[in-house]
Amino acid sequence: MSELLFEIFCEEIPARMQPRAETDLEKLLGDRLKAAGLDWTSLKTFAGARRLGLVIEGLPVKTADVSEERKGPRVGAPDKAVEGFLRGAGVASLDQCEKREDKKGEFWVARIEKPGRATTEVIAEAIPEVMKAFPWPKSMKFGEGEKAQRWVRPIQRLLCVFDGEVVPVEVFGITASNITEGHRRMGRGPFTVSNFLEYASVLEGEGHVLLDRAARESLILNGARKVCVDAGFELVEDAGLLTEVAGLVEWPVPVLGEMDPDFLDLPPEVITLTMKTHQKYFAVRDPKTGTLVSKFVTIANQVAPDGGAAIAAGNARVLSARLSDARHFWDNDRKTPLWDETGERPDMYSQLAKVTFHEKLGTVADKVERVAALARELAPVVGADPDLAEKAARLAKADLVSEMVYEFPELQGAMGRYYALDQGEDAAVADAIKDHYKPQGPSDEVPTAPVSAAVALADKLDTLVGFWAIDEKPTGSKDPFALRRAALGVIRVLLVGVVRLRLQGQMFGYLGSHFITEDREGNWSLGGASGQGVEIAEKCTQDLLAFFADRLKVHLRDEGIRHDIIDAVFALGDDDLVRVTAKARALQAFLDTEDGAALLAGNKRASNILAKSEDDLAGEPDADYLANAPESAERDLIAALAAAGPAAEKALAEEDFAAAMTALAQLRAPIDAFFEHVTVNTELVSLRRNRLLLLSAIRTAIRAVADFDKISG
Repeated sequence: MSELLFEIFCEEIPARMQPRAETDLEKLLGDRLKAAGLDWTSLKTFAGARRLGLVIEGLPVKTADVSEERKGPRVGAPDKAVEGFLRGAGVASLDQCEKREDKKGEFWVARIEKPGRATTEVIAEAIPEVMKAFPWPKSMKFGEGEKAQRWVRPIQRLLCVFDGEVVPVEVFGITASNITEGHRRMGRGPFTVSNFLEYASVLEGEGHVLLDRAARESLILNGARKVCVDAGFELVEDAGLLTEVAGLVEWPVPVLGEMDPDFLDLPPEVITLTMKTHQKYFAVRDPKTGTLVSKFVTIANQVAPDGGAAIAAGNARVLSARLSDARHFWDNDRKTPLWDETGERPDMYSQLAKVTFHEKLGTVADKVERVAALARELAPVVGADPDLAEKAARLAKADLVSEMVYEFPELQGAMGRYYALDQGEDAAVADAIKDHYKPQGPSDEVPTAPVSAAVALADKLDTLVGFWAIDEKPTGSKDPFALRRAALGVIRVLLVGVVRLRLQGQMFGYLGSHFITEDREGNWSLGGASGQGVEIAEKCTQDLLAFFADRLKVHLRDEGIRHDIIDAVFALGDDDLVRVTAKARALQAFLDTEDGAALLAGNKRASNILAKSEDDLAGEPDADYLANAPESAERDLIAALAAAGPAAEKALAEEDFAAAMTALAQLRAPIDAFFEHVTVNTELVSLRRNRLLLLSAIRTAIRAVADFDKISG
C-alpha cells in the first residue's frame, strides 16, 4: 500500500474559507477516487495561509481487475441484435461468448475482463477535475488560454507525489512536481520531498510552517495567555477570532502591545470589536476587575529580532487610528437622542421611518409601533411596568441609524443601551434595548428581567406573526428571516422565565389588530388569503402554533423527550408552552416506567377495538351496568376508573403532572385483567355496547393528560 501527497501552493487563502476548503477537497477528491475503485486506510487534509492539500495512506498501486458478465440476446436472435450486443460488450464474435439457459430459453452471455488501472492514472485524471470544479465561495480569474486559472488566489505550484514518485498532474498550465517551500520570510526556500513525513518534518523545522491547524490554534492561545499572564493581565478569549487568526499565520508568535489608555473611556464592546474586526487583535483585561486594560495581543507571523517591539509599536499606531474613528462615531451619536418626546429636536427614532423592514410589513418605524403596543400588552404577563416596557420597545431599534452601528452592525442593541443611559433613561429600559435581541443561539443567555422579557417576546412575536401573515415561512433549509431562531427565542424566554402566555390567543388577537385588512366592500384579507377574518386568522395562528410545536421538539430533544410525546400533549389544544413542557417531561418519565408502557399498550388495544366497532358509542355506560357488571375484572376496572379519573383531573388542575401520571398508573393492572378475562365483543348487544363505552371512558380519562394515540410504541 502506498501514500499520496498532494499540495496546492498559492497566494494567501482567506482564513474564513480554509475549513470549508479542507472539507470540499476531502469529499470531492475522495469521491472520485472511490468511484474509480480505490480505497485507503486514512485521509487527512490540511490548509493554511498559503497551502491546501491532503495525504492519503494505504492506497493500492492499481485498481482491482474487474470481471463482469453481460447478458445478450436469445440464441437465434436477428443478426442486428447480435451485432449490437457484441459491439457493446467489446467482443469480436459469439465464439467468445457462452450460452446460458433459463425458463425463457437459451441466451448469449459475454464475460468482460477489465484490467485494473494504475493509481497514478486515476490521480492524474481526478485532480484536474476536482480543481476545475472546486466550489470556492468567491474565486478570481488569472491568466489566459490554457494557463487561465479560476481559483481563490493565484496558484504558484502544485506538488503531487505517489509512492515516492512525482505524478505529473497538469492543471491550469501548471505541472505538478515534488517541490514545495516553507515560510515566506523565515523558510529556507524551495525543497523536494518524497513523502508526507519528510514534507511535514522539513516544513515544521527549517520551513517554519506549522502545518496542523489545531496545533497553530493551541500555540496561539497558550502563547497569548502567557504573554498576558507574564505582564499581570488576562487574555480576553474569542474562539472565532482564534480560528481566523490561525488561518492567517504559518508560524504564530503572540506579541503584547500597548494602546493609548485614553481610548478606555469608549464602551468595551467598541474597543474589542475594533480590535477583532479591523486588526485581528485580542483584547486584554485586568483579572481582578474584569475591565479592559490598555493592552492588546497581536499574532505575528514570524520571530522578530527585537522580540516584537517594532511589530507592537506599528500595530499600536494602526489601532490608534481605528479607535479614533470609533471615538468620532461615539461622540457624534451622543449628540442625537434616541427619541425626543417633545419633537423639538431631530432624533434617531424618527429616522426609522426611512428604513424598510420588509416591503410587505412596512418600515422599521412601523414595526416599532407594533412592538411597543404588544410589549405594553405583555408587560403584566411577565411582571413588567407597562410604561417602561412600551418605552423600551419604542427605543429598541433606534440605534440602527447610529454611525457606530452602521460601522459595526454587531453592536446593535448594545450601543442603544449606552446611548439610553447617556440620555438618562431608566436602567431597565436601557437593558431591554440591549437584551431584546436575545437569545440569538442555543448558548446565548435568555433575558429574564421583566422589561427585557416583555420587549424580547414582543419583538419576536411581531416578526413571526408578520411573516406568517404575508406567507413568508421557512421552507426546507431556507430561512432567510431567521424565523426558526425567533421561535426558539420565544420558547426559551417563556420557559426560562416561566411565563404563562396563551400563545394561540395572543397571536390571534395580534393578527386581527395589525395584519388583517378590510376593503371598501367589506372583504377581509391576510397576506394574500381572502375570506372571513376569523377563519383566516385561525388558520394562520394554528399553522404558526404547529411551527412552535416543531421548534419545541428541537429544543427538548437534548433532554431526551420524544417528538411524538410533544405531539400528544399539543393535540389537546394547549398553547401554554410552560404547561406543555412540564406535562411532556412528566409523560416521558411515566412512559419510561413499566406501568407507563403497559398503560400505553392498553390504550392502543382499546383504541383499536373502538375503531373497529360499528356500535353507537354516544354517551356513557348504563348505571345498572356500572353497578352490576357481570365479570369481576370489569367491576374492578369500573372501580379503578372511578377513583383514578377524578384524582388525575384534580392533579392536572393543580398542574401536578407527576401525580396525574401516578393516578393513571392505577389503571394499569385492571386494564390488563379486563382484556385477559373479559370478552368485549360479546353477542349480547347491550352488554357489548356498555363494555365498549367503558373502554371509551378509559380512553377519555387517559386523554385528559395527552392523546396517547399519537405516541408510538
